[in-house]
This record gives sequence, C-alpha cells and structure tokens, in this order.
Amino acid sequence: MPLAMNKEVFITCAVTGSGGTQDRSPHVPRSPKQIADSAIAAGKAGAAVVHCHVRDPETGAPSRDLQYYREVTDRIRDADIDLVLNLTAGMGGDMIFGSPEAPLPLNAAGTDMVGATERVAHIAECLPEICTLDCGTMNFAEADYVMTNTPGMLKAMGSMMTALGVKPEIEAFDTGHLWFAKQLVTDGVLDAPALVQLCMGVPWGAPDDLNTLMAMVNNVPDDWTFSAFGLGRNQMAYVAASVLAGGNVRVGLEDNLWLDKGVLAENWQLVERAGTIIENMGARVIGAAEVRVKLGLTKQVPKG
Repeated sequence: MPLAMNKEVFITCAVTGSGGTQDRSPHVPRSPKQIADSAIAAGKAGAAVVHCHVRDPETGAPSRDLQYYREVTDRIRDADIDLVLNLTAGMGGDMIFGSPEAPLPLNAAGTDMVGATERVAHIAECLPEICTLDCGTMNFAEADYVMTNTPGMLKAMGSMMTALGVKPEIEAFDTGHLWFAKQLVTDGVLDAPALVQLCMGVPWGAPDDLNTLMAMVNNVPDDWTFSAFGLGRNQMAYVAASVLAGGNVRVGLEDNLWLDKGVLAENWQLVERAGTIIENMGARVIGAAEVRVKLGLTKQVPKG
C-alpha cells in the first residue's frame, strides 16, 4: 500500500492515564483540577482532543469515581478554549490472578470487574464527544494481570455508546482487535466510518516497529480515521510515522514521561513538540471545531 501522508492532523493529548506513574513524575496530574488544568494547557499548545482518566487526588491511584469525571469535564467545558472531550471507558475490566500454581481465587485487592452499564456510567453522566473502547482482551505488562474485554462485553458497551451519541474511539492493541472492530461495524453495534487509535509498544500487544505499524494501518478501512502512538522514548518518532502513514497523533503523560533524556515533560510541552514535527513535515494542525466536522461529532450538554 503506498503511503498517503495526512495533511490535516489533529493532536490528542492523553493527559494522565491509569498506570502507576503518579510517583515517577511531579507533572502527572492527580486531582480533577490538576487534570483539567493540564488538559487546558495542552489545548493551548495545540491539542484538539484531550483523553482523560481520573485518579484519587490523595494517592494518585486510578479511579472510576463519577464525581471526579464530572468535575474534570465541567472544568474543561468552562475553559476559555474549545476542546474535544475523550473519556476513557477502559476501567472496570481488570483481572488479577493468583500465583501460577494457584490462579484462583483472583486477587481481590487488584481485580476490578464490573458490568457494562457501570463501565460506561461516567460516559452517560458526562456525555463527551468521544470515549474509548478497548477492542480486545490481552496480557498487559504485569505477570498475572489480564485486561479483560470479552466480545459480549464490547458489544454491550459499544451499543450503549452509540445510543448515547458518543463516538467510540476503538483502541487497537493488536491486529485481531481491528478484526473484531470491523465486525462490530458490520453488526451495526458501531457506526461507520469508525475512529481508531493504534496503540503501539504496549506489552504484550503490537510491538512498536514500523512493519507492525503498517500491518495495523493496512487493516484500517479506507473510510475510517486513525491515530497512533508509541510508548516512551519512541513517542515523537510515532508522531512522524503516523502522519506519514496517513493518520493523526497522540502524545501525553499517559504514554511517556520524558521530554528529553533526564528531562521530565509536561503535557503541553509534548503537544508543542508534536505540533512542531507535524508542521515541519508540511502538514497543518487542526483544531477542535474542525475535528468535530471531520469525525461527525456531537457536542452534547449533560443534564443537571
């Protein structure tokens, strides 16, 4: 497949994530105010979309608290800059087994398994334009942790997102996830054209090499929109690679803590650097209003 460079690129900033990074950098935001402020600063640096998780303000641990999500989204909506809201719906599918010789019962302290309605409760509450749908189950870095997203769960969650008028961003960590995503569209669970995030270098999904990236890109239908990111030190390399392959880009502290060797980053700095790369390639960074038109997004107003 010949490369077709994207000339109109939007930047997503993944603001804080749910990984154990809160004690590795003072710039990883914890409280709803810190998360919103960091998202707004990223928007002013050029991000059109902000992808948000929430954390316990005291410990920094990942959270699914509706109150935190509502505060984050309210603060971003009240800001003096227009941003497309993208909330995670990846929480609530965490399964941690016991030891290899005694996998059951599950580790109750770390396992967080809830039903489809509860997994999207904050989406129904906040009505962002976009929310994520992790399109598969996979081993996820830690020895006994499995990120669990069964076909039945994904069909239920995807149907709820579609009914709410929120566009799912399909998180594809491997080629099989794209295969299933296309089936969800065929079955009418998700609307076409769909939106995909290609997640590269997440153990143990798709490795962050260019051959694998292009295998992923080649499995995205021509009328869909995709974005891509690489973890850690390859984050900026994937800015260039994704644009060259015809996609959009994601940067942020969820995926990478560093601006340069030995220099911890802030979200706005990562966005600013990504924008420079995009513009130096001869492409243009587009804003939130253009993203809504491009993706057919609906800016909704939550009740209450």
